Amino acid sequence: MLIQRVLAPVLEANCYVVAAGPGRPALVVDPGAGSAGAVRGALERHGLVVGAVAVTHGHPDHLWDAAEVAGDAPVLVAEADLPRLDDPAAWLGSPMADLFRSLAATPWRTPAHPAVLAPGRHELVDGVVVEAVPAPGHTPGSTLLVLVGAARGEPGPHGTPPDADVVLTGDVLFAGSVGRTDLPGGDPHAHNATLRAIAARFPDSTTILPGHGPTSSVGAERAANPYLAAALRV
Repeated sequence: MLIQRVLAPVLEANCYVVAAGPGRPALVVDPGAGSAGAVRGALERHGLVVGAVAVTHGHPDHLWDAAEVAGDAPVLVAEADLPRLDDPAAWLGSPMADLFRSLAATPWRTPAHPAVLAPGRHELVDGVVVEAVPAPGHTPGSTLLVLVGAARGEPGPHGTPPDADVVLTGDVLFAGSVGRTDLPGGDPHAHNATLRAIAARFPDSTTILPGHGPTSSVGAERAANPYLAAALRV
């Protein structure tokens, strides 16, 4: 599986281009503000076309360029965060909404084809099977995107991915940190429950591709992430 990271210039959000291989349709995850040009470059380098866009949550730094990147392709988001697609900056509240709009190079455009990303397994584009796992706390609709069989080439036992190799965590879990819960819609208690569920479900070998910062693993975070450790003590 091809996984290409693109860095959005606004708030340095990670965007990921995922495809079964060169020349295949691509799933673009979290195209943040200013990422569209770099996404196009990644697509062209590998001979890809956008088949769908998925967002891990409804904050503007993770979906501002969704309409430009998707075109006529669907933009998928969990139902709880779907209303944020009307104007994601507005959900931050003032003055943060105005600050974000000033940082973004372009005005917000609502995607042409928004759609609900339901929990469970989906082949979002040909050859890319994703399990959407609800992970509320950072936002109500925060979602883990498990790339089923990304490294091993096959799903886990009985079609479930508890031993999946790659999980896109959005702003739920970072290398050495976790997402904030003090923005509108955040819930620290739900977030701690989500962190405990991650630690219980995924083995240490699982690779974490976060919404900001470097790649990590569940094992590394279990060993050294103070916020995860605190959640596990609750």
